Amino acid sequence: MIAHNILGLPPAAAPLPKPRVIVYIDGFNLYYGVLKDVPRLKWLDLERYCRLLRPADDVQVVRYFTALVDGSTKPHQEAYLKALATTPTVNVVLGKYKNKQVKCRVTACLHGALRVFQVPEEKRTDVNIAITMLDDAYQNLCDHLILFSGDSDLVPAVNLVRSRFPTKTITVYVPFRNPTRGGAVELRLAASKHKDLPLTLLTKAQFPDNVPDGSGGIITRPASWA
Repeated sequence: MIAHNILGLPPAAAPLPKPRVIVYIDGFNLYYGVLKDVPRLKWLDLERYCRLLRPADDVQVVRYFTALVDGSTKPHQEAYLKALATTPTVNVVLGKYKNKQVKCRVTACLHGALRVFQVPEEKRTDVNIAITMLDDAYQNLCDHLILFSGDSDLVPAVNLVRSRFPTKTITVYVPFRNPTRGGAVELRLAASKHKDLPLTLLTKAQFPDNVPDGSGGIITRPASWA
């Protein structure tokens, strides 16, 4: 027998649960795609951004993939990673830099290809994203995988997850300001859905200038990012 309320109407159906979402952010792709040339946007609260982006979803975790840099930008990155550590859903996954030898490409150079330079190259991020997506899907930790990237190296991972777990959805958000970078045709085609990363939300998802670190200290936005 169907229960009725005092007005004689059947009870309202229980609301459907929100889809469980995990977000995978290719940190360098995001940085070079939309943040590098706009310093005031670099103090980005990834948790808040993702919740603004997906208000109808249950964001389980935001996985941020990057590598530790050297040089003048190192203190900035350290401050940013400390700020991210104050947000409960953000999980930082670190790759590494490895030096590689690059020959001089300046045609007018008298020494030409004889000049060799050591250039740092970011490693492991693509692999870290790929295996983490597959592992999360295998453990059934989410219904929907959201990927911030335009890197075609991630196409095999996206294809494999969709093949092995056909009930799960993968949406790619491509971060770009330059239309050439925004093409990302291979990755867009591999995904269940694809979109341009919304730039208007970036200004709405900035950390405050001073972020409490949870133990009595303060993490301050780098002056050059103001």
